[in-house]
Formats: sequence, structure tokens, C-alpha cells
Amino acid sequence: MSNFFLLLQQELLLTAIIFVLLFVKLSAKEWNGKTVLSLINILLVINLAAGFFFKEKGTLFGDMYQTNDLLRLEKNILNLGTLLISLQAYNWLLKHKHAIEFYVLMLSTLLGMYFMLSSSNLLMFYVGLELASIPLAALANFDLDKKRSSEAAMKYIMSSAFASGLLLFGISMIYGMVGSVGFAEITAAASENPLFLFGFILIIAGFGFKISAVPFHLWTADVYEGAPVAVTSYLSVISKGSMLFVMTSVLFTVFSKLLFQWYNIVAVLAVLSMIVGNLFAIRQQNIKRFLAFSSISQVGFILVGMSGANAESYSSIIYFVLVYLFSNLAAFAVINVVSEASGKENIDDYKGFYKTNPALTWVLAVALFSLAGIPPTAGFFGKFFLLLGGASKGNYLLIIVAALNMVLSLYYYLRIIKAMFMDANETPVERVALNWSPKISMFVCVAGIVVTGIISGAYEYIYSLLK
Repeated sequence: MSNFFLLLQQELLLTAIIFVLLFVKLSAKEWNGKTVLSLINILLVINLAAGFFFKEKGTLFGDMYQTNDLLRLEKNILNLGTLLISLQAYNWLLKHKHAIEFYVLMLSTLLGMYFMLSSSNLLMFYVGLELASIPLAALANFDLDKKRSSEAAMKYIMSSAFASGLLLFGISMIYGMVGSVGFAEITAAASENPLFLFGFILIIAGFGFKISAVPFHLWTADVYEGAPVAVTSYLSVISKGSMLFVMTSVLFTVFSKLLFQWYNIVAVLAVLSMIVGNLFAIRQQNIKRFLAFSSISQVGFILVGMSGANAESYSSIIYFVLVYLFSNLAAFAVINVVSEASGKENIDDYKGFYKTNPALTWVLAVALFSLAGIPPTAGFFGKFFLLLGGASKGNYLLIIVAALNMVLSLYYYLRIIKAMFMDANETPVERVALNWSPKISMFVCVAGIVVTGIISGAYEYIYSLLK
């Protein structure tokens, strides 16, 4: 029994936090908003810290669930991102009547991602996926007085349902061929049988929807624009990051015998995602839509690294997701406080931003430099490791396309930096007053961008877990 609690430590602790929030909500006492948010952030800090202790390895539920040091690290990355998003959303949630419900939904999705990551069985994976997806539709609709938020929720739930349907259809075909949904049995029985390959392609299509890879990306920009900024950042970093972790693990282990087939698919998705993401990012005026297409382009670079199919590739993907977490959340932190203070979300609104908010301007600039892959930020090293991993297969044409897209992306990232530092604005964003909570989040993000780039220990540690 003690082994059960140690192996399920992270899941059980997160479940306990959800129940605590439900008890707080149902209690007769009227809780002060600041007290509630402070309590929740303390619980999230405890949840993050607990992930670094009692590192047990093993399986449960008839080998349907597994945990090890690598999976704990991936969960801790998601925990860190969730805590940072919570800190950034402080001002918005302080004014919201349903802050506790927001956290119950968000932590429920995080719990689903935990089970999805630890699954060694397609049934466990699918249950975790649904738990991670369905509450996100309610979160996308959390700006209750805005029609575009409801529209975002509708588009997300329809796209998510379609993606889940493809996944489930693919899983059913795999099960029909193998007679089992266990990863070990599927690995042993994997073959180039047309029916098995068709089921496998449907599973990759389902993954493509979840990570917003082209041509499965059409929902992304509309949902990012319509959802509250905190939910957009959660979708962009936590939801996408967890799915990339799972996709990498499944392709590298469960379907390793089909490497030739999925390498070609991943390479095509990578090229399409980089090109389409970059070309559409150039055209955007809304900064949330801009970051949506930016994230599609970043997925393309991750898929380039994934095409390497070795330990270096796996390490580079986890490292890049960590770097992407710091970079994207630093950008969303600024967008969050500006949107909450002024309601402005267009790129033109950031003209002259440096004159009124120099500190916030530098935070956003560092984030954009990292997303563009400019040294010495962590984003440069993240993309370098991805390209290095992809180059291990000798497909230098793919690497050349990725390098050209890195150059193209410089234009639209520097366009925003030029607007903030050099362009004039007759009605600039007024000086934004910050609480301690968003300040901490921004400091952690900027420190993460600098430290994980200059100090190589993060990548080396990740690689050591895969040896």
C-alpha cells in the first residue's frame, strides 16, 4: 500500500488540492478573494516541490500506469507552468466571481495530463486525454460576458471531439489487429499491415490536432483569440507540451518498428507547420492570434527534432518545451496585465510601449528574442539542439528548410520589438501597476530564459535520464 501512495504521489496530491478547493467553495463562509488566491498559489507551490521527492519507479493497475524519473520531470515542468500561469492571472481572477471553479477545471485537466503521461495502455491514455481536454472547453468560455469566448469554447470542443474521434477510431483498429491495448503488446505486434498502418495514421492525425500541427491547426488562432489570456497561455504551453511529451514517447517506443513510415509523416508536418505558421504570423494584428501562429511554427521546429528518433532528439524536445514554457509565458504575462488593465490586445497598441512601461517592454522583448532563437537566450540553444537531433538522420534538406524559417521568423518577432521601442503612438498604453504575483512570474520566466540558455545543466540532466 505504501508503494501505491508513493507511485501515485503526484496524482493523489493534485486530487487532494482539487477536493480542498471544492470544500472551500461549498463552505458557508464567504472567503476573501485575495485569501483564496494566496491559498491556491501556496498549494501549487507545495505540489511543485513535492514532485522532487520520493522518486519511486514502478507500475500499477496491471501495468496500465507507470512512473519513472523522466515522467516525474515532465510532470514537474507542467506543474511549474501551471504555477506561473496562476501567478500571472492574479489580477484577472481577483475580479472574477468564479476563481475557484477556474482552478478546479484547470487542475482537473492537469490531472488528466498526469495519467496521459504515465499511461502504458491506450485505454488509460484515452481516459487521461479526455479528462485533459473536456474541462478546457469550459475554461475557454470563462470570460462569461464575451461572445467571442463562447465562440472559442464551441470551436475548441468541436475540434477536440473530432480529434478524439480520430484517435478512438485509430485505437479501435489497432486493438482489432493486436487484440490488446497494452503498449508492450502493440510494440511486439506492430507491422506494415495496411489496416494497422491506417489505424496508426489516424492516431498521428489525432496527435496533430492536439499539438496544432498543419493541416490540423485551423481551430488554434480563433480559440487563442477568444479565450481569456490565462487560458490561452495554458493551451499554448501546458496542453501542447503534455501532448508533445506523449507523442514523442509513443512514436519512439510503441511504434518504433514503423520508424520509416512515421519519419516521413513527421517531416511533412514539420515543413508545413513551419512555413504556414510563419507566413500567417506575419499577417496578424491581434497579438494573441500572432502567438497562436508563432506556436504553430514552434511545433514545426519540435517535429524537426522529433524526426531524429534517438535519445538526443528526445532530450532536445523536453528541453525545448521547458525553454518554450519560460519564453511563451513571459510574453503572455505582459499581454495578460496589459489586457486586464487596458483591454488592448492589438500589436499596434504596443507602439511606444517602452516610454510608459520600460520594465514590461524588456520582459516582452527578452521573450520574443528567445522565441526567435536569438543568442544568448535559451531559445537559441533549444532550436540548436532540435536541429542537431533532426540532423542525425542525415536529412539536411529538412534542416535547411528549418534554418530558413528561423530567419523568416526574425521579421515578425522584431516587428513587435520595433513597435515597442521605436514607433510613436498618440494613445500609448498607460503605465500598468503590477501586483507582487505577476512580478514573481515574470522574474522566474526571464531568469529561466537566461539561466537555461547559459547553463547547460538542464539539457545534460534530461539526457542522463534517457541513457
